Amino acid sequence: MPKIEGQKKTRIHKEISKQGILFNKTFGQHILKNPMIITSMIDKAGLLPSDIALEIGPGTGNMTVKLLEKVKHVVACEIDPRLVAELQKRVQGTPFQGKLQIMIGDVLKTDLPFFNICVANIPYQISSPLVFKLLLHRPFFRCAVIMFQKEFAQRLVAKPGEKLYCRLSINTQLLARVDMLMKVGKNNFRPPPEVESSVVRIEPRNPPPPIPFTEWDGLTRIAFTRKNKTLGSAFKQTSVLALLDKNYRLHCSLNNKAIAEDFNIKNKVEKVLNEVDAEKMRARTMDIDDFIKVLHAFNSEGIHFS
Repeated sequence: MPKIEGQKKTRIHKEISKQGILFNKTFGQHILKNPMIITSMIDKAGLLPSDIALEIGPGTGNMTVKLLEKVKHVVACEIDPRLVAELQKRVQGTPFQGKLQIMIGDVLKTDLPFFNICVANIPYQISSPLVFKLLLHRPFFRCAVIMFQKEFAQRLVAKPGEKLYCRLSINTQLLARVDMLMKVGKNNFRPPPEVESSVVRIEPRNPPPPIPFTEWDGLTRIAFTRKNKTLGSAFKQTSVLALLDKNYRLHCSLNNKAIAEDFNIKNKVEKVLNEVDAEKMRARTMDIDDFIKVLHAFNSEGIHFS
């Protein structure tokens, strides 16, 4: 008889394997099982008894219970109804039951209630949109201590000139102070992810810089499309010039400004870049002040990015 290969066993959390619940890779479910790391994350968040904490992806509640011991109220966002049921069972009949609010659904599509602190081991595939959802949330929260994929965390804290410095780096650092707290190995999760992880502390700048973020984001999007090229080169792309020409004409129309018949957006863009000595600058070495200077120069001439 032909040899029958044994089926690979799915790695599942011991606590819920008895319930027959398997982790869903689509949701990026990797439960943080090391209590020392959970405790360290909570300690670094500097929780107060009066805090309302947000947790994203509570899973089976290992971190949730620790948060409930420290704060006034916890808002937990979970997309998987099976894990919601497990979390409810875990706090049912305990003093924590009235302190926990569970929101079921995709956190990116959810209107978040008030919170002033965030501690979470998040699904890594939502890292970038979640960071900006949190940073643009109002009212401001005090800080967030979040587990990310190691390389994503390194991009968050990267400085101008470093290899991983990118649009994510400067957009985040415009809105917040970002610090790397600790590295976390794969074996601290069940099932282990394929990547290493790191914990980052994000502290929003309050008040934020007086810059329209949509304008800023539009500028950095163009500049970092080719971060090793000069701005002069980046702004010569046909698609970029077409966008800026359209936005300039709209600006003039809204402000009753006449446009010369021989107007050429390419010439105007080159003029702006030359006036602030930015034509030879490269996005990979530009800091926040450099981008603010360039954005102000463009906006002053009626050229907008959103």
